[in-house]
Amino acid sequence: MPYLTPAVLGAALLLFAVLGVRARRVGGQLDDYITARNSQTASTLGLSFLASGMGAWILFAPPEVGAFVGPVALAGYAIGAALPFVVFAACGPAIRRYLPEGRSIGEFAQRRYGVGVRRYVSLISVLYMAVFLAAELTAIGSITGLLSEMPGSVAVVGVAVTTLLYTAWGGLRASLATDRWQAWLLIALLGVVGWVGWQRLPALPADAALPSAPTGSALGVALTLVIAVTAANLFHQGYWQRVWAAKSGQALGRGAALGGLVTVLVVAVVGGLGIVAAMSGVSLGEPPIPFFALLSDAPRWLMLLALVLAVTLVASSVDTLQNGIASLAVSEGEESIRRISLAAARWITVALMVPVVIVALQNLSVLRLFLIADLLCATAVVPVLMGLWPRMTTRAAVCGGLAGLVGAVLPGWVTQGSLSAGILAASFPGGVPTLGPFLGALLASTLVSLLVAGWPRR
Repeated sequence: MPYLTPAVLGAALLLFAVLGVRARRVGGQLDDYITARNSQTASTLGLSFLASGMGAWILFAPPEVGAFVGPVALAGYAIGAALPFVVFAACGPAIRRYLPEGRSIGEFAQRRYGVGVRRYVSLISVLYMAVFLAAELTAIGSITGLLSEMPGSVAVVGVAVTTLLYTAWGGLRASLATDRWQAWLLIALLGVVGWVGWQRLPALPADAALPSAPTGSALGVALTLVIAVTAANLFHQGYWQRVWAAKSGQALGRGAALGGLVTVLVVAVVGGLGIVAAMSGVSLGEPPIPFFALLSDAPRWLMLLALVLAVTLVASSVDTLQNGIASLAVSEGEESIRRISLAAARWITVALMVPVVIVALQNLSVLRLFLIADLLCATAVVPVLMGLWPRMTTRAAVCGGLAGLVGAVLPGWVTQGSLSAGILAASFPGGVPTLGPFLGALLASTLVSLLVAGWPRR
């Protein structure tokens, strides 16, 4: 049945397209297209936060961390994945009150610190989201090739075109509508695939032990993941759109808390499957992919369910990223030329996807770019959010951001004795995340921001 796989994936994508297109607001204005302002309930936001954040990465990273570093590092990953939602719950309502007509964290940065800081914040956001987008599309191509005989490029183009169809036509409302269904679908599919895969594992050996690394190493990995994931997601424009889409600050807080709680559970469960796979003694593959080790020699129907799960995960994050990048582009365009049409916003959404799809079709590893983008976010996240503190100034924010850049390079510079070595370490050669640059960036940006803002004024 050579056409079964494309038929099943096509049906799933068609369902998402129909749901998204139906959600559009006929005759809606540009602001509604990119913010759906004051319209979403807590439950809708909670499901949307979950679906938007749950990309194909959860099938790779948490199981590998659990299988090779153990439960301590996995706990760090789960907390890191959910912590941004805690920040949105805590800071989002205050930012809504400060900037009720806002659309992005960049606009908040401009109101507090000026246009220059806004441009820098927007640049970091676009860089992070573009890398995230390329990574998700690359992942679905790889998973499709792994689980079926269908070319991965077909899945890449299929997901990109389908999500573009409903996000370009329906805007944020389309993304929010599909998120609700995708969240429930991914929970159901993950439960079925994980349960059946776990049941098919051989019995655990009598001497089976939990995977573990030395406590110091495990804690280091956990802290690295917490900082990297939290900082990066706070520059995710798709999440910030939902801050203003909420009906109220209370709905935002409850929705973010719900999304964070379910995210912790999902990451913990998926990572736990990696731990069980490692303890069972099955081959984890080369390179190791513990989650997919559960599916070795699995029946065709289970492979198809796993593939639909992967497509759901990727589509739910890709449509949010597409809309988020377009939203930033539209906001920046309006700031520059003071007018932009709804049609132009749709074409911007389409145009921004072309280079991303080209990169994804190359099947390159984007992990190193991901880490560099995460580190840039870590250098600026504290100075930006400290804009809620009345004493914070533009000078303090700029000095804090610059100090964050120095702090990212400083650990490698000190330990290896040269500036070039510090810069190389902060670019993560080999794509291996290390704590030093992230911790240095966070501490330096925070301390300098506090010192400059708190310095007595004359």
